[in-house]
Amino acid sequence: MKSYKKYFKITASPADVYNALTNKTMIEIWTGEDAVMEDTPGTEFSMWEESINGLNLEFEKDHKIVQEWYFGEEDEDKKSIVTIKLHPDKKGTIMEVNQSNIPDEAYRNIADGWEEDYYKGLNELFEE
Repeated sequence: MKSYKKYFKITASPADVYNALTNKTMIEIWTGEDAVMEDTPGTEFSMWEESINGLNLEFEKDHKIVQEWYFGEEDEDKKSIVTIKLHPDKKGTIMEVNQSNIPDEAYRNIADGWEEDYYKGLNELFEE
């Protein structure tokens, strides 16, 4: 199992980034796909035609999101914990991403997804 950690600069306030990550309508706008999301602990979520799905664990408005992502069967060794922290920055937000317990075979796809799907999608949303 592997871990992933990266910091991304986004030209929007932490409140706007938080909204884009937790509001179903906003997620659908920047991903271009249907989504299931509530910013309520204990609710399930899915994005990108269920390519990413899991359980919402914790929310700290405009600051932190903690989720459990599933990889196939819902075995303990097939779950990954994702923590997103939003730090205010002079030009917007620093989005800190920590993901643990990533299956070795899924690591490259996960790392690319954070860069290409999340970061690129969020940047395009806020650059318009």
